[in-house]
Amino acid sequence: MIRGIGSFLKELLEELVGEAVLTVLACLAVAGLALGFVWGWERSPLVTGGAGGAVLAFLGYGGWELLRPARPGRRGRLAGVAAATFAVAAAFIAYAWSCTCS
Repeated sequence: MIRGIGSFLKELLEELVGEAVLTVLACLAVAGLALGFVWGWERSPLVTGGAGGAVLAFLGYGGWELLRPARPGRRGRLAGVAAATFAVAAAFIAYAWSCTCS
């Protein structure tokens, strides 16, 4: 019985630490993106806006590829990378949503 409680507490602690690490990484990523955007906007608003639009278009394509109905055949590499990028960005947004650093 003591081993079961110890195992439960160990697993709970690992989950809490993992959640905290992911939240801190997401907050740092949001802060880094904000600082990079401000720095880029000061240098060249046109290039920064174009790069931001390209990233949003790529994420949109990834979301479309990830959520559309499966079709027979092989998915292209670009579609796979875009879908994976969208999934990682969605996970970071989910963790950054609870970030109180803003």
